[in-house]
Amino acid sequence: MTPRRIEGVRRALVILGLLPLLKLFVWPALDLAGANPVEFVTRSSGTWALVGLCLVLAVSPLRRLSGQAWLMRLRRSLGLLAFMYALVHLSTWVWLDQWFDLPAMLQDFFRRPFITVGLLAFALMLPLALTSTDAMVRRLGRRWSLLHRLVYPAALLGALHYWWHKGGKNDYSEPLIYALIIGLLLGWRGVRAWQARGRGGR
Repeated sequence: MTPRRIEGVRRALVILGLLPLLKLFVWPALDLAGANPVEFVTRSSGTWALVGLCLVLAVSPLRRLSGQAWLMRLRRSLGLLAFMYALVHLSTWVWLDQWFDLPAMLQDFFRRPFITVGLLAFALMLPLALTSTDAMVRRLGRRWSLLHRLVYPAALLGALHYWWHKGGKNDYSEPLIYALIIGLLLGWRGVRAWQARGRGGR
C-alpha cells in the first residue's frame, strides 16, 4: 500500500475513533443519556479507552497473520485515541463526579480497589502519550520500544479496573469479554517470546 493510502486509512480511523467522543457531548445535551448523564459519560469513555487498548494490542498479531506491515503505522493513532478516552474518563470522575474534592478522591483511591488500579492504568498510559511524537521516538531510540511496553500492564490494569467495578454490581459479562481479548493478545506475545527464546538457545 502506498504512503498516501496509508495516511488516508489512518485519517479515516481517527475520524471514526472520534465519533464516540461526539456522542458523549451530544447525547447528554439532547437528554438521551438516561437519568444519570455523568455516569453515561464516565462509563462510555472508559469502555472506549479499553476498546482502544485492545485495538493497540491487536495490531501486531494482525500484522503477523496478514503480512501487512503498514498496519503498524496505525498503532500510534489508536494509542492516542485510547489515551484520549482514558483522559475523558478520568476528568469526568475528577470534575463532574468528585468536583475536585481531593480528600474524597484520596479516600476512594485507598478504599476502592477499582479506583486504585484505574488510576495506575492511566499513570502508565500517560508517558506513552507524551512520548508518541516522532521527535521523542528519535530521542529515546531503543528505549522508546521498551517504554511503550507499558501498554501491556496498562491494558491488564484497565481490564481489572472494569472487572472490579462491575463486580460491585455482580455483572461480569462485559468485563469477561475484555479480559479474554486482552488475555489472548498478551498470551500470543508470550508464546512468540517463548518460541524466540527457544530458537535462540539452540
